[in-house]
Amino acid sequence: MIYAYLTESVRSNLKLSEQIHDAEKLNIVSELAASIAHEVRNPLTVVRGFIQLTKVKVDKELHHYMDTAIDELDRAESIISDYLNFAKPQQDMKTEEIRVGKSLKEIILLMQSYANIKGIRLEHQIEKDLYIKVDPFKFKQAILNLVKNAIEATDSGSVKITVIFCEKSQVISIQVIDTGLGMTVEQLQGIGKPYHTTKENGTGLGLMVTIRLIEAMGGTLKFESEPGKGTIVNIKLKGVRKSSKEQNASKKPYTA
Repeated sequence: MIYAYLTESVRSNLKLSEQIHDAEKLNIVSELAASIAHEVRNPLTVVRGFIQLTKVKVDKELHHYMDTAIDELDRAESIISDYLNFAKPQQDMKTEEIRVGKSLKEIILLMQSYANIKGIRLEHQIEKDLYIKVDPFKFKQAILNLVKNAIEATDSGSVKITVIFCEKSQVISIQVIDTGLGMTVEQLQGIGKPYHTTKENGTGLGLMVTIRLIEAMGGTLKFESEPGKGTIVNIKLKGVRKSSKEQNASKKPYTA
């Protein structure tokens, strides 16, 4: 009995120590983002502009190198944006009621060409007339990140987006399901930790930003995966189902 108690106590202490360590890492990332991101972004923009201007005046043989330089500057800009979003996910977050199906279908349309290039089928099964109150831009950013990750994790097969509404709990479940490589238990445990990534050139920030955005919207995000069996990402957000009558009633009347 005492042995079991001591074992459980040691496990609890180790888990608490790990959480404190992760929290310290998160604070360091946030402080770095807040202090240097803006300063670094400005000179990158200037350099990118001058490369574009110079490109017009140099031999076409050099265009490839200049395009590569611009691509890398854009990648650096993307990483800086991830740092900023991670540091302050609720900054400038303006919530409004949006139709879930409409927003997700716009995301699918945006990602269709990327999926085609990778040879992946994009599928969806979305319940109608569902609404959530979120920042539309941040919501799209979070789902885009997850869909992009799912496509990149899948060599062949499909990525499917499903939406289910629970009337009792008034919760909307959005799932991103891929038929990719899947993840081990160790990889699942590392999700959301600073700089953890399974990509060759990844920074580990994209998924951290996504998790922070979903949490800032009052939602939760859970991963289920097995090696060789793909991954399911399940997002839960408070929402409502509206009839056509309720949708029309909520629209503001036109005034000249």
